[in-house]
Amino acid sequence: AAGMFLRLLSDVRWRAANPKWRRMTCSRRSTSSTAEPHPVSLPAQAQVVICGGGIMGTSVAYHLSKMGWKDIVLLEQGRLAAGTTRFCAGIVSTARHVSIELKMADYSNKLYQQLEQETGVNTGYVKTGSISLAQTQDRLISLKRIASSLNVMGIPCEIITPKQVAQLHPLINIHDLVGAMYVPEDALVSSANVSLALATAASRNGVQIHERTSVSHVSVQKGRVTGVETDRGQIQCQYFVNCAGQWAYELGHSGEESVNIPLHACEHFYLLTHPLKEPLASNLPTIVDPDGRIYIRNWQGGILSGGFEKNPKPLFTEGRNQLEIQNLQEDWDHFEPLLSALLRRMPDLEALQIMQLVNCPESFTPDMRCIMGESPTVRGYFVLAGMNSAGISYGGGAGKYLAEWMVNGYPSENVWSLDLKRFGTLQSSRTFLRHRVMEVMPLMCDLKVPRWDFQTGRQLRTSPLYDRLDAQGARWMEKHGFERVKYFVPPGKDLLDLDQSKTFYKPDWFDIVGSEVKCCKEAVCVIDMSSFTKFEISSTGDQALESLQYLFSNDLDVPVGHVVHTGMLNEKGGYENDCSIARLSKRSFFMISPTDQQVHCWAWLKNRLPDDRNLTMEDVTWKYTALNLIGPRAVDVLSELSYAPITPEHFPSLFCKEMSVGYANGIRVMSITHTGEPGFMLYIPIEYALHVYNEVMNMGQKYGIRNAGYYALRSLRIEKFFAFWGQDLDAFTTPMECGREFQVKLEKGMQFVGQEALLEQKQNGVYKRFTMFILEDHDTDMDLWPWWGEPIFRNGRYVGKTTSSAYSYTLERHVCLGFVQHFDEKTGEELVVTTDFINQGEYEIDIAGQRFQAKAKLYPFSSLFTHRRRKDEVELSGYQRE
Repeated sequence: AAGMFLRLLSDVRWRAANPKWRRMTCSRRSTSSTAEPHPVSLPAQAQVVICGGGIMGTSVAYHLSKMGWKDIVLLEQGRLAAGTTRFCAGIVSTARHVSIELKMADYSNKLYQQLEQETGVNTGYVKTGSISLAQTQDRLISLKRIASSLNVMGIPCEIITPKQVAQLHPLINIHDLVGAMYVPEDALVSSANVSLALATAASRNGVQIHERTSVSHVSVQKGRVTGVETDRGQIQCQYFVNCAGQWAYELGHSGEESVNIPLHACEHFYLLTHPLKEPLASNLPTIVDPDGRIYIRNWQGGILSGGFEKNPKPLFTEGRNQLEIQNLQEDWDHFEPLLSALLRRMPDLEALQIMQLVNCPESFTPDMRCIMGESPTVRGYFVLAGMNSAGISYGGGAGKYLAEWMVNGYPSENVWSLDLKRFGTLQSSRTFLRHRVMEVMPLMCDLKVPRWDFQTGRQLRTSPLYDRLDAQGARWMEKHGFERVKYFVPPGKDLLDLDQSKTFYKPDWFDIVGSEVKCCKEAVCVIDMSSFTKFEISSTGDQALESLQYLFSNDLDVPVGHVVHTGMLNEKGGYENDCSIARLSKRSFFMISPTDQQVHCWAWLKNRLPDDRNLTMEDVTWKYTALNLIGPRAVDVLSELSYAPITPEHFPSLFCKEMSVGYANGIRVMSITHTGEPGFMLYIPIEYALHVYNEVMNMGQKYGIRNAGYYALRSLRIEKFFAFWGQDLDAFTTPMECGREFQVKLEKGMQFVGQEALLEQKQNGVYKRFTMFILEDHDTDMDLWPWWGEPIFRNGRYVGKTTSSAYSYTLERHVCLGFVQHFDEKTGEELVVTTDFINQGEYEIDIAGQRFQAKAKLYPFSSLFTHRRRKDEVELSGYQRE
């Protein structure tokens, strides 16, 4: 069988390349035919223990040893590369939507290319290129967006015609194609042999590798890893790395303290054929046909073809399965739609002799992105798993980033979209995972239009107002498991038509969101923002203030009742969190953070706050419903409901006061809206939420009140040049780079995390600058829209990417936010970005290969500009800056 062939080949090459295995084999022969299966005993202690001998575990071991860590033990419960790695299709593809995944795949490709020369192990690396086919115009647009990202990263890529597809791969039926994307440097490898090559190099660098050794338990003391228990004894260690693939979930729950690793296996099918009469050339491009849901590659003169069916089969929901993955049962009826798609794409294959239908488990995650990073609950417990059928493409890069994370404390790139801490415990329900992966697997091929939402595992976390808002036409999206309103459909609109509208162009909700924005600017709107993360930090003495002053960049020693906008920075000065903190009393603080910060921020603070029984931190997210009252008439609504003066003299900006609203007491009211518009945030104890909402809506009727959603909020904040964490800000972005120097206490002589890095930037300048772009020659009705991730060009040269975009209903133009860098034209060296550099350039934004002129600004437009004007009347450079 093909699988057995790969396995035997891998075993032979691994043992031939590894001197320890040669010695071991000689020892077995000289003693007895019934020699012990474990000739080398486990060490009593090590710095790092890695569990899993597939592509991920061996990559982590390889990169750690390259970075100088030698005291490493890799444990594999079966044999090396005997899990999912053994059955991997071996396609190394850089055609990825997410930037960090693209970078991982590019690094992996370059690593595998030189690995055979480094190790002497044949990895089967062949540079074949890949062709991604488009049967529809929308698919072609999606490919063009990917091509734009590849090109600016220096990865050769081009959009080609169907005729060019036929020239590159003569067996492909092109009659239904509208175009394709050709990436000439994509490759094929033997996945098992790549893993064995990485293991060989790691072993030469001092890593100890032990097969047939199962980890049963991870020991934890005082929240830190202290060791592991195996079926062959204990190993004391400082770091544990869970690279157990489909077994990672169970292993995470086997320790003294559970580590939630949300992934679930599905059956994955691919077909192997005998060689064609005229065997296929080894360098024939790999075909990816996402509309047909299949991929096709050369395999020993025949083909290997698999895909991602619409009705996947989850497996092992009940828990632990066999040590080594065997070929699961064939299911030709299930594979039939993929086989039909293959024969449509390559009609000449009908007479081809089939060798085998391979059925193997693949692990998928709730959001189709892999999982890496340190556990939020156990220090020293790292995870790398859940590759969503792209393990060989990501293996090299993912192992590199995790090794950097362990050695340096942080990876060299922003990996937040892959961080384990993006998930909470709610995503670890077996039922949730089973249902979600049944949706995720088909999505691997489905068209990714902007702002699509998962449909499974919904209504997990809801505001007390959910039913009330739903009855009024709310359309929902999900963030960190929390339901949030996108917009409200007015009575009489075709809901079904609106829900099914998916496009890269002007969306059907355009006018709906426009009317919500108009109401926010001219009257008053209510947005339910209950999903925001909320912590209370208090102490018996000054411990809370002293600790927070060190961990946050702005000065929190403000009078009681004041709200401070501040960053929670790392040692490099980058934003680990961007939040608002209200001082409730001299010894108590109320912290509001983005929704997806709930796990990350808690872990960050918990690991850095002093261990003091007089200092407490409580997650109160679930205790408060948050209503954002936005607009010039918000003050009228609130003053009538509270019978309290809400004028600027009594209630200045960035102020917090406990008030009564209607019959309800203890409402925390803050004069902040996160949009730059006037208004208030109301933090309401959940038992009062429905009462306060009803009172606000009833009282606001005479002021033209209406509900609004997050799409309106997004438009408002982007046109006001407000950066949001997770979209614009991240761990590699500093306050100096996004114009927030005024939110940093550099001049007050107080120490805080990140201070040295910011002082250095203040003295030497910054190498990137957050910039606002207004598209000038873009037709909102006819042209493709910018969404995020579009390349930015200055004077024809690539200088950065957009981080968020929205249509400004005020300016009647699209606004993009993004970072501009300055590279030396000859050397490529990063140079300081000055205000003059920004202001003196001619800019273009690349949307799926088409460039649009844009005006760059470092400051938002004046809030005085509140009335609509026709585009031809707008002179962008003439407006007053705030």
